[in-house]
Amino acid sequence: MTAPSPTAAQPAAGLTSAEAGRRLERYGPNAIPDTALHPLRRALAKFWAPVPWMLEAAILLELALGKYAEAYIILGLVLFNAVLGYFQEGRAQATLAALKSRLALNASVRRDGAWSVLPAAALVPGDVVKLSLGAVVVADVRLLEGAVLLDQSMITGESIPIEAGPGLETYAGALVRRGEAVAEVTATGARTKFGRTAELVRTAHVVSSQQKAVLRVVRNLALYNSVIIVLLVVYARVLGMPLGEIVPLVLTAILAAIPVALPATFTLAAAIGAQALAHRGVLPTRLSAVDEAASIDVLCSDKTGTLTRNELRVAAVQAMPGYDEARVLGLAALASSDGGQDPVDGAVRAAAAGRPAAAPPARKTFEPFDPGTKMSRATAVAADGAEVVIVKGAFAVVMALVPPAGEAPAAAAALEAQGYRVLGVASGPADALRLAGLIALSDPPRADSASLITELRALGVGTVMVTGDAPATAATVAHAVGLEGAVCPPGSIPDRVRADEFAVFAGVLPEGKYDLVKAFQKGGHVVGMCGDGANDAPALRQAQMGIAVSSATDVAKSAAGLVLTEPGLGGIVASVREGRVTFQRILTYTLNSVTKKIVQVAFVAVGLIVTGQAILTPMLMVILMLTGDFLSMSLTTDHVRPSPAPNVWRIGRLTAAGAAIGLGQLAFCTAVVALGWFHLRLDIAALRTLALVALVFSSEGTLYAVRARRRLWGSRPSLWVMVSSVFDVLIIGALAGRGIAMAPLPLPLIGWTLAAAAGFAVLLDLVKVPIFRRLRLA
Repeated sequence: MTAPSPTAAQPAAGLTSAEAGRRLERYGPNAIPDTALHPLRRALAKFWAPVPWMLEAAILLELALGKYAEAYIILGLVLFNAVLGYFQEGRAQATLAALKSRLALNASVRRDGAWSVLPAAALVPGDVVKLSLGAVVVADVRLLEGAVLLDQSMITGESIPIEAGPGLETYAGALVRRGEAVAEVTATGARTKFGRTAELVRTAHVVSSQQKAVLRVVRNLALYNSVIIVLLVVYARVLGMPLGEIVPLVLTAILAAIPVALPATFTLAAAIGAQALAHRGVLPTRLSAVDEAASIDVLCSDKTGTLTRNELRVAAVQAMPGYDEARVLGLAALASSDGGQDPVDGAVRAAAAGRPAAAPPARKTFEPFDPGTKMSRATAVAADGAEVVIVKGAFAVVMALVPPAGEAPAAAAALEAQGYRVLGVASGPADALRLAGLIALSDPPRADSASLITELRALGVGTVMVTGDAPATAATVAHAVGLEGAVCPPGSIPDRVRADEFAVFAGVLPEGKYDLVKAFQKGGHVVGMCGDGANDAPALRQAQMGIAVSSATDVAKSAAGLVLTEPGLGGIVASVREGRVTFQRILTYTLNSVTKKIVQVAFVAVGLIVTGQAILTPMLMVILMLTGDFLSMSLTTDHVRPSPAPNVWRIGRLTAAGAAIGLGQLAFCTAVVALGWFHLRLDIAALRTLALVALVFSSEGTLYAVRARRRLWGSRPSLWVMVSSVFDVLIIGALAGRGIAMAPLPLPLIGWTLAAAAGFAVLLDLVKVPIFRRLRLA
């Protein structure tokens, strides 16, 4: 169905609010229903991954041995893990969807004869919209006036942008690379040409550096455990154990090596971090962005709106001979966008409205500001009928188009030295432009910029200013916010840059930000890059952490990992801190998991040597996994101190720490078993229960010792950590005391084992501090 035109006589007048409401009821919102993976397919995927494969293989082995009870218990573990992962993933996706909804696209729409900014979902066929540089075409439209350069690659696959003028139709998802135009909406929502709006906020799963590192740790543990298991089989054969006993022994060792809850823990920790950031006005576009923010060591910050208030106003006007201030402002206003969101154009038009010029020319054509040329351009017809060209832009760019203008360069330098952004305005015939005057724009620094830069410095993150302004202006603002250092002169950026070489990069074009990110990366830095424009997208994608500021275009938001909803550096500081808190929680869980896997597999081997029999059974190991691995997920809520420096995974040191702590825990468990076997003369069934109790209680002691990098009493555990520990102890104590799924133990023996584990935790804490200090784990 073809939508009716807003009016036949004046199509650019737009719709009335009443008519738009009627059409919204008729056509529905300009949105596409979410096409998420079917819940059944998402559930089945939980059974098709390395960890489930190992557990499923264990089930088959148990069935082959005729041990159906154990097989059903492991099946229950597989189902429990799948259900837990399914609901955690669902909650994480719901959280991210809620955050993304706050990034919904907006559009400049003409309603009731006036321009206003509305959510893209409110558009209806017949609406008149403005297409501006950096914007996304949010519905199928037909251009009415103006000219734009359109990138339709994400729709048509054509990599070359096209020039578009009146009469041309374009589609939802196209990007405006240059120019400005007015267009009429022809189709919305599911009625657009390709059936749905192109998705701009990337949600594809990105494996973070932390996840890659932990997977390498797990791979190393698998190699270690494989060696132990082979030696276990060899020793069992030497002892003459029958195959029927060797297979459960091997199965127990395999179960001991499976990091069952590791994937779910990563998802949960990242989702908690994302929610915490959302409350602070920072929206992650993917969950991995939470821990990526913790690793940056240099921040490339833009000036306007981040270090300054983004409250541009005309502070001074200096007219050249033959012009007055009102006329300079009037000419500049003609070369400024009407109804757009460019703060410079808004400041100029506001100043011109306050000082109207007499008999201003009538604008004929308009070319909006182009970051590549650093100027905007208009043609107008003067009162005498003569056509004039008006150019407004960076002072140096405008000066290159006009003859030398006497004292203008000195006047511009004086204004820039005061921290003003200086624009040049020129007018006249196309081949004989003259400088009309200078306009000085002020944008004072934010009150919190200096303190936040100091805070970032204390966290080990160096801040540099990246701006297109003149060096003198940039240096003045940098000094005001506490950035002391050299100014990199305009021109080509060095191939390799260190953060301590320059404090300011001035005169940088948007395309130059990409080169700057690569130069920092070649210098060995992990880079965070702020951006707001369409041309910033390559730099935001290249940086380890792309940050779209609060005023960013839709394209910049789509490329960034974090989107700020409030101006200033506060959101970036919060992201760094929250990312490091998340890192510390995952680091604690990983270290705890490494220690457990080393101890459990080695303990099976030691038990075989001490008793000549399997010290644990597959059923006991399943119980240990349920109470240990899953309850340890409470560490994702723990109270931790943020990392004092940018996060770097040191796998060798982490493994060494886990081995050293695991050696202590192994010694404790071996001592308990030896006491039960040689002194208390327990039979093998009761000894296995004692082995399980010793492992669980000592694991709780180890957890409390490693969760704090300093003394274990240095920080209070979270409520969930304490509750999970109480449940762990009570569950195992009750099972062992009542003899459920294991041989019973006397309650005094269980109590003495718990007391001994508490003493072990204190002793381990004394040993842990020098180990962490030597390995530099902080």
